[in-house]
Amino acid sequence: MKKRRSKIHPNQKSPNRVANWAEYDRSLRQRGDITIWFTPAAIGAWKTLSAGLRGGQLRYSDVAIEVALALRMAFGLAWRQTEGLLSSLVSLMCLELDVPDHTTLARRTSGLEVALAKGRRKGPLHLIVDATGLGMYGEGEWAEGKWGGRGKRGRRKLHIAVDETGFIVAAELADNTVADASAFPVLLGQVSPPVARVTADGAYDRRAVFDVIETLGATSVLPPARTAVISGEGSFSDRDRHLEHIRRVGRLRWRLDVGQHEQSLAENTFYRYKTAFGSRLKSRTRVAQRNEIVTGCNILNRFAALGMPQSLKIEV
Repeated sequence: MKKRRSKIHPNQKSPNRVANWAEYDRSLRQRGDITIWFTPAAIGAWKTLSAGLRGGQLRYSDVAIEVALALRMAFGLAWRQTEGLLSSLVSLMCLELDVPDHTTLARRTSGLEVALAKGRRKGPLHLIVDATGLGMYGEGEWAEGKWGGRGKRGRRKLHIAVDETGFIVAAELADNTVADASAFPVLLGQVSPPVARVTADGAYDRRAVFDVIETLGATSVLPPARTAVISGEGSFSDRDRHLEHIRRVGRLRWRLDVGQHEQSLAENTFYRYKTAFGSRLKSRTRVAQRNEIVTGCNILNRFAALGMPQSLKIEV
């Protein structure tokens, strides 16, 4: 029998294979399961308790609004469609719950303070930090082309820190003009010690970053600038050590020796975020935008908890 030849060129073949495909395939199907978002705990906390104050009271708890926001993000819906999905779920489950209308959902989202879910940590963290741009609501490219700068869309920067498993442990939304190194102290302020190591790209090669890492008692793996020189200062000890290593073996070999390529875990997380939720923010106010990205990060963490692919390098 003649052996079938692969139609994929050898240079284009991936050197890795997924070793747990059955489990990963099952986790991908579970991501569309409504029950993982609409839980008994959420149903029990649907209605808000009276605050004992004068005037009108809130009819829906923050939990109910967060459930709606999670459904909106997970399934890529507008607020009207989210209202319809909630109504159908309540009807199918024979629940005696009122469903907030789309205007209430949009208004209450700007008053929430969604918290990033904390994972089960084991020992000191290895943090990988990076940032990416997200588009905002605006007039769009047509107005920009017709009227110049008036129609230019705004942008925000999503800063995240993930651990070595890809779990998001910190997230922050900042203006597009804020440098990555400037947002680093605020981002790391969300992480509780101990932190063993911080990996990032060359945009974080700044004194403020090294000072924060030294305060945490962690080691740093950051590519120094090509014009960098050995300083001999205490907070730059890791940087000086990396410079000496690069002079001996070159940058490419240095990346492999110290594991700086693990910074791709953060880039992969951005790919997952934009694939699932798009590259533009749906909300218009700053608070609602922050709640949106934190909810998206919580969803990605829940996806990761359901199952992630385990890639193994194949022998040629």
